[in-house]
Amino acid sequence: MSRIAAIVLVSGATVLAQQAAPAQQAAPAQRAAPRPPARVAAPAIPGVIAPGTMVELVNGDFRRTEGPVGAPDGSLLFTGPNRIIRVDAAGQSSTFVDPSNDANGLGFDAKGRLIAVQRGAGNEKVGVLHPPGGATLADRYNGKPFNRLNDLVMSRNGGIYFTDADGIYYLPAPGGAAGSPGGQVTRVIGEEIPNPNGVILSPDEKVLYANNKDGEYLFAYDVAPDGSLRNRRNFAKYQSLRVPGHKDPLLAEDNGADGIAVDNDGRIYVPTNVGVEIFSAKGDLLGVLPVVWGGEVFRLRKPQNVAFAGPDKRTLYIVGAGAVFKVRTLAQGITTRAK
Repeated sequence: MSRIAAIVLVSGATVLAQQAAPAQQAAPAQRAAPRPPARVAAPAIPGVIAPGTMVELVNGDFRRTEGPVGAPDGSLLFTGPNRIIRVDAAGQSSTFVDPSNDANGLGFDAKGRLIAVQRGAGNEKVGVLHPPGGATLADRYNGKPFNRLNDLVMSRNGGIYFTDADGIYYLPAPGGAAGSPGGQVTRVIGEEIPNPNGVILSPDEKVLYANNKDGEYLFAYDVAPDGSLRNRRNFAKYQSLRVPGHKDPLLAEDNGADGIAVDNDGRIYVPTNVGVEIFSAKGDLLGVLPVVWGGEVFRLRKPQNVAFAGPDKRTLYIVGAGAVFKVRTLAQGITTRAK
């Protein structure tokens, strides 16, 4: 069956998507679920996306797609249902860690260890997930367990910023002035972000960016020498905004801002309900990769997370709603740390 071009209306934005028929006949219950497009036309963005570039579906049949990170060998790792899945350059997937203690956000430290926020019932922690038997780095704040851990980013010196439902936390590097992993954790941001999610550091690590799913702006903070954050400011305005009362539950819930990626030139990549919004290092909107589907039947499916991977870190992977996409970029993902 030929691909069918469909115009999809999502939160006031018009998106051109090319919908592909499933490779094989689906069961009746499955046919009703919106299928991801096989290809999506990407707009030309100087320095980021060349004219005529297509975003390509790698696999649309995963049960869960979260927390992606580029691995040292060039493959992509992401979190599935209580396991970590690896996707190689050819698009072949395999299980990398099983079980994963319900891991979500992932990162690599300077030793090549896979660090994860882990959300297992009664066992929420930030810790080493691979190699097996790795250490717990933090499992509580002020004597209390964490509350729904979400994302993390590791600095070059080994410090870790991570989020849960109650705020943004900082775990200093080993030997740091404020302690060492497994020791003192500080909450650097509390109630000023009611629904914290993705976090990322600028290439020079002087700025931390944090998504606000309930707001209009991506936030930026200056990073102090002790790891604390100051001078919050509205850095970039989301194209996607919550639409109270919308028939589509995702649009009614929040703006969809989730995980974040950054490239070597400081551009920021933010998945939202309209696709992947790309901002300059100054906060100007450069363009949107419209990787969304299902909006025409009020069952929006959208990107949740992004990460650069590949040997040259010039492949941007976009994951969400059980699908993995990839697009070749002119931009290069950050090369001085995993993400």
